[in-house]
Amino acid sequence: QLQLVESGGGLVQPGGSLRLSCAASGSTLAYYAIGWFRQAPGKEREGVSCISSNGAYTNYDDSVKGRFTISGDNAKNTVYLQMNSLKPEDTGFYYCAAEPEAGCPRDFSYWGQGTPVTVSS
Repeated sequence: QLQLVESGGGLVQPGGSLRLSCAASGSTLAYYAIGWFRQAPGKEREGVSCISSNGAYTNYDDSVKGRFTISGDNAKNTVYLQMNSLKPEDTGFYYCAAEPEAGCPRDFSYWGQGTPVTVSS
């Protein structure tokens, strides 16, 4: 059974950077598409980024394009979300999710517990 654990969240000033990690156990992430999602207080969860199982394809929500980068390290069984030029509207709980498909699906079966990100001065 695949388990996902996010880390790397915290408090950062506007314009700052954070790198979130999504560490997997129980299976290898090389067989899964991985998505990052976020949920701001009082808002619905939204997709942020996704990477295909072989890492060849990535996509980003328009709100984070050019600022966020998703990447994977198969040796560490971990997917990262590098977040630069952070804005207050990036604040929220960030979750990673996995689905045993090659491409980025609409729905994901496995979810982590989330890590909080707060962008504030």
